[in-house]
Amino acid sequence: MPLRISSSAQGRRNSQCPNAGHLRRLWLCRLPLQLVANPAYTFATMAQFSEEESDVARHYSENAFEAEQVRLPQDCPVELAVTRRWLERVAKAGDVAAEIGVGGGHYTEFLARGGCRLHLVDVSVRLLDAVVEKLRQAGLGDRVAGRHHLSGARLDALPSESVDLALLMGPLYHLRSLAERQRSVRESARILKRGGMLFAAGINRLSYLRDLLRLNFGPVSERVAFHQQYLRDGNLDPEHAPPIGYAHLTTAADFLALFEGQFERVAFLGVESFTAVWQNIFRDLPAAERELWLDIVEETGQTPEGIGQSDHFLFVGRKL
Repeated sequence: MPLRISSSAQGRRNSQCPNAGHLRRLWLCRLPLQLVANPAYTFATMAQFSEEESDVARHYSENAFEAEQVRLPQDCPVELAVTRRWLERVAKAGDVAAEIGVGGGHYTEFLARGGCRLHLVDVSVRLLDAVVEKLRQAGLGDRVAGRHHLSGARLDALPSESVDLALLMGPLYHLRSLAERQRSVRESARILKRGGMLFAAGINRLSYLRDLLRLNFGPVSERVAFHQQYLRDGNLDPEHAPPIGYAHLTTAADFLALFEGQFERVAFLGVESFTAVWQNIFRDLPAAERELWLDIVEETGQTPEGIGQSDHFLFVGRKL
């Protein structure tokens, strides 16, 4: 069970557990679960993660940590820009948002600057620490409503119908079990208010094969059986895909099926469209040129051809 501590319990937490300042050790305190209406600031952590969740957390806390801080602005500026465009259309000042998988905090800061209050959720304590510090240094520390060391499939500490906006911009491509992915979407639906908005990201199954051919990080002759399995289930592991580790890459149809019956589809697109592996060109374009190209990316990214060429899928949906 996760542990959740309200702002009203901070004094008790500090006196009862001298190590509680370090989130990774918070579960050792064994304080009771506290549910408080409209808490000013909440902490939560899970007492135990699965072995695979722990491996994903270790991957982002160690091997991928530095890369995650710069991936979007440096290597994937089109993905970043198109997603921000949709966030700007949907998010409003005063909204409460849950960012489930904080990454390098690029969407976090964007929403905080727009006046949202944020519940930050991740399996990696180091990523959570870095994003909270990033907001503090930007003068946005008061925008953090909560800091939660949880799995994207287990959001027990967040009350039902408590947020206006939920971002699943990572968990669905690290949860390799269909049941866990479905649970993650259900949990997001549970914490959203009726009519609340979900942003969810998936990775195109073909992107691994393209990068294997392009970057040659393993001979295909040694992966014949693995590739037959991969084409069926989309699951990767650190042995076959070290850059991402344990992951699930999806088809467009399988990805959309996760949201059926729970969300009304507002948009579904491939965020890179034809730019996929050439995104870095965008960094050097004049602002006006960049915006015009992004208009074309958005339009083509909603066609079957643009979706098929993209690395990442983006689903925007309204809770039914």
